[in-house]
Amino acid sequence: MSQHTIKSTLSKAILKDEVRIKLKIWNTYITGKLVRFDNYMNLIVKNAKEIYFGRGGKRSKDLGTIMIRGASIIFIGQEREKLVFSEMEEEEHLKKISEEEPEED
Repeated sequence: MSQHTIKSTLSKAILKDEVRIKLKIWNTYITGKLVRFDNYMNLIVKNAKEIYFGRGGKRSKDLGTIMIRGASIIFIGQEREKLVFSEMEEEEHLKKISEEEPEED
């Protein structure tokens, strides 16, 4: 990924109230407000919370303000709202998707 792309992506993420960061440590995520970043994708996150999914279930821990080294990051995303459809809306949504798909000859 080019420096310009990284800077553009992180500039958008810094405007969000909360981002989700997947770390290379197995099944570990960090959520919080992205405050600063540099060209190496090192991040400073405030109100950080570590979330771990393991054999014993899900556990989380508040960390406060932290710095994450860019080399330990797999992806950065925003929290999404779960979409809930009624049965009628779901049928209409699925119909619309199937109409948009091109038919194969």
